[in-house]
Amino acid sequence: MNNILYLLLRRLRTPLIILIVVYSISVLGFVLIPGEDDQGNVYHMDFFHAFYFVSFMGSTIGFGEIPYAFTPAQRMWAMLSIYATVIAWLYGIGTSLALLQEPMFGRMLRRRSFKASVKRLNEPFYLVCGYGVTGSVIVRQLVRRDVRVVVLDHKSDRIDGLEMDELSLPVPALCADAALPDVLDDAGLQHPNCIGVMALTDMDQTNLSIAIASKLLCPDRMVISRTESDTTTANLNSFGTDLVVDPFKTYAQYLSLAAHAPYMHLVYDWIHNPFHRPLSSVYQTTKGRWIICGHGRFGRALYKAFDESDVDLTVVDLDGSKNKDLPHQVTGVGTEAVTLSEAGVMDAVGIVAGTPNDADNLSIIMTAREMNPKILTVVRQNIHANKLVYHNSRADFIMEPGRIIANRILAHVKSPLVPVFIEEMLKKHNDVWAHTLINRMSSVVGENELDSWAFTINEEETPALMEAFEQGEELKLSLFFKNPHNRNRNLHAFPLMLRREGNIDMLPGELDQLQPGDEILICGLNKANRRMQWTANNYNVLQYILTGNDASNSLLSRLLQKT
Repeated sequence: MNNILYLLLRRLRTPLIILIVVYSISVLGFVLIPGEDDQGNVYHMDFFHAFYFVSFMGSTIGFGEIPYAFTPAQRMWAMLSIYATVIAWLYGIGTSLALLQEPMFGRMLRRRSFKASVKRLNEPFYLVCGYGVTGSVIVRQLVRRDVRVVVLDHKSDRIDGLEMDELSLPVPALCADAALPDVLDDAGLQHPNCIGVMALTDMDQTNLSIAIASKLLCPDRMVISRTESDTTTANLNSFGTDLVVDPFKTYAQYLSLAAHAPYMHLVYDWIHNPFHRPLSSVYQTTKGRWIICGHGRFGRALYKAFDESDVDLTVVDLDGSKNKDLPHQVTGVGTEAVTLSEAGVMDAVGIVAGTPNDADNLSIIMTAREMNPKILTVVRQNIHANKLVYHNSRADFIMEPGRIIANRILAHVKSPLVPVFIEEMLKKHNDVWAHTLINRMSSVVGENELDSWAFTINEEETPALMEAFEQGEELKLSLFFKNPHNRNRNLHAFPLMLRREGNIDMLPGELDQLQPGDEILICGLNKANRRMQWTANNYNVLQYILTGNDASNSLLSRLLQKT
């Protein structure tokens, strides 16, 4: 606000001085020029009446000559004063309008308004830096869950797009460089209700700067960052960034599951992706040779993930000299039938078009499909504007980095237990176990979106349960899955994992006893989550679930129950 006042006073200094001088001279003239009263006597207007007359005269209101009719000399001075004050006002108003139209002044006003909006937030919120594909998906999903968000982006068209998105909650947004600490501070980095910072810009150095500033200013604040560089990934991990998402490695893991464990791949997809693949889309023929076109960062990550799963691979790359250690490689882009034929496309199970050029990637899968109609096609989408073309390409898998990062982050925001569950599944279970799990998921949610959430049995998240523990009651996991409207009906959800003192129980039984400190990961329909919140937070609802009686938590009712 001080900067705005300073700018206003500096720019309007000359017009204000001119206006004051013109008014002063006009008032002084009316005081000095003699007039004539209604008796014909000479009189001199005092300063109050002179200032009063000049005030309404200068604004061209024109109440008339006061207190007596003017003499010719006074009227001459009045005409001169009219022209002088009107010109002074026009100059002042013109300067003010020019200042208001200046982009810099507009940015200062928007930043002040933005800062005030953030300060007024009295609910937990996330600070999202970057409103590209990733940021927009995350913001929409968080708002859909009634979670408040603050947005920063250095591109004005993205901020304009945010305002046109018609979100159900107001989202304070500012066009500014999120790498600057003062901008982050204005956006609520040190606000007591800020629960996390997401560095989602398309520049690794900016994301690194955001993460560093966040950890220095608020060491306990959760920080999530995207990255597309191994060096930046290592740097972010070195100072304790809570989650670093590399879209290439994430998608490589996702796709390698499809190649060697299709049902585990589907479990992974349903938990991470709100637009998950249907159960009928499981690919049974994924064993065999895969072709990877493009051995850049995505290709290398994919090759490593596939190689660890013992998948036969052939690499097609324009620069064959840098891939001398690869056992099977072909020099070329992959858009030519000759190159794909040399790579063995006729006998391959799948092909990955992973070059940094969208036109080449689309050409690769179209050529491959012409030569082998049964081949699985995976294509990398580099530019979001090509979405329409890609969605009509009939590719089996489309790798869009922005959405991959968004889904991975949203899964982590839902609960940090999600990656723990995935890691435990990959480490200790097989595809048969995953097949059983995906059938259970399908029976619960059908074709609807599978949601996941978690509870920690403590005072903050489950006060009703803690109160029941204090009164010596024994609680079972099944209480979460009873409908608070009708305890004889179950909610559309089931437990995925229970973690107790570091020990993990996958797919726990609903008759398991609960203990304070337990962490429970649950999946199902989102409306089941909302109803579970009633049970976890309202002691009366919990008593109805346990006993079937409508209990009252008042002091009188407790005394009557004891007697």
